[in-house]
Amino acid sequence: MKYIDVAASIKDSDSEMLKKLPRFVVSLVEKIIRQDELNRILEKYKDCKGADFHRSIVKELNLTLVVEGLENLPENGKCFFLANHPFGIIDGMCLTKTVLEKYGDLKAIGNEAFEFIPNLRPYIALVNVYGISSKTYITELEKIYRSDIAITHFPAGEVSRHHERKVQDCIWQKSFISRAVSCQRDIVPFYFHGRNSRLFYGINLARRVFGIKTNIELMLLPREMFLKRNQTIRFTIGKPIPWQTFDRSLTHVKWAQKVKEHVYSMSAGKGSQQEF
Repeated sequence: MKYIDVAASIKDSDSEMLKKLPRFVVSLVEKIIRQDELNRILEKYKDCKGADFHRSIVKELNLTLVVEGLENLPENGKCFFLANHPFGIIDGMCLTKTVLEKYGDLKAIGNEAFEFIPNLRPYIALVNVYGISSKTYITELEKIYRSDIAITHFPAGEVSRHHERKVQDCIWQKSFISRAVSCQRDIVPFYFHGRNSRLFYGINLARRVFGIKTNIELMLLPREMFLKRNQTIRFTIGKPIPWQTFDRSLTHVKWAQKVKEHVYSMSAGKGSQQEF
């Protein structure tokens, strides 16, 4: 079964430009995203759900997970579990796996690409990260925010790239601060150590130089996932930040950047023991 089918997606799209792509270009895209290998894995683990699916992928890729600060996960899961976003797939998998194993359930704020992965659909709160979310998405998100379920989120909304002469997230969106306050959710910070390949960042820099707006490097994210095969993935979990911290001394935009700075400060020094 084809869970991911580039040719069919192009055929069903509203883009006339995409529909005019030559077959050899479509075939090239299929190879770049490792379509056959992705479909093989999704078929192999089609009966696995939630944390079982994540554990299966970790085993499939022979990943070694090194986690610092597991003791910082609170007993009450009504929190935002936030992280930097250096990898694009592996970090999302590790974040949700960790939270699922602790609390048994969660909602991960993610884009519509997760619709292609049946194993994860029940756990995804869909948003349109490149446009305006539909009224249905917004209504469902509001219910989730006000529930007691754990929520995972990457506030940058996109994978880390070169910003301010180094690889890091772009500006973090303020919505998680606003919702943390209005829904009384503490924030649990995660920091993922590592980065993607030079090719990924090179293509990003090249398209910016030539003024290409389409994020063509996103096609490389499955390749980046497979490049992590047999590697060690290390991440740090920080101490929870009480929602009451976010008072009126700063705007929500500035509070969001302070949390981002705190997450990156966990990369060195005391790590999981670092205070906000």
